[in-house]
Amino acid sequence: MSKERARRRAEREREIASKQAARDRDAVRRARTQARRQRLTGWIPRPHLTPGVLAARRRTEITAAIGLLLLLNLLVWLIRPDWAARVGALVVSAVVFPVVLLAVSRR
Repeated sequence: MSKERARRRAEREREIASKQAARDRDAVRRARTQARRQRLTGWIPRPHLTPGVLAARRRTEITAAIGLLLLLNLLVWLIRPDWAARVGALVVSAVVFPVVLLAVSRR
């Protein structure tokens, strides 16, 4: 009975050792791959802005541009009583929007 237990324990230990050796080989391979990747692409400057941050910034810029043009249109609506000036301000705002958006995004 004790010879059988010793044999099973030796098998378990052998299996554990082989699994550990496989993990060690994988770790060494991953380290080599990471080092190779770092050597190949380490010189490339990494963008400090991720796509999510860029999209959030763009949304903020568009919101600011729309808010600015809406504020100016509101001011025209409050000051000018005639419809021609109101519609003219709306048309000018629609035409100027890309320019304002570009100016807001360049700051």
